[in-house]
Amino acid sequence: MSAALPEVSGSFGEKPTLTFPDAAPSGELEVLVLSRGDGELVEAGDDIEVHYLGQSWQGGVFDNSYDRRSSINFPIGVGAVIAGWDEGLVGQQVGSRVLLSIPSHLGYGDRGVPQAGIKGGDTLVFVVDVVGTKR
Repeated sequence: MSAALPEVSGSFGEKPTLTFPDAAPSGELEVLVLSRGDGELVEAGDDIEVHYLGQSWQGGVFDNSYDRRSSINFPIGVGAVIAGWDEGLVGQQVGSRVLLSIPSHLGYGDRGVPQAGIKGGDTLVFVVDVVGTKR
């Protein structure tokens, strides 16, 4: 049985909207490729370029790069970002749109990020467009 995941509207490169099910989030990392790209595979240690939208489970959007019209770059698979991103994005193909449902122990844990509106214990949901990768 698969976990209940939000529905995602929009396609690669467009700001997505999430519609949440009336169900509790999974306690495990859930990774769903919404559309598969045909570019290189993302490997641990790469610098990855992404557009993303982050939202708390059944809560509000706390961050997104689409409104800023600027993607972000960061090293992946080396602990520079939350564990759910490292685990969920390594192995994806450039050009893919990926849904990540990240339980708090792979996100910000019990402390959360109050200034961003993330409470301790929140499950985080991200839609990530993998724009590019550099070795």
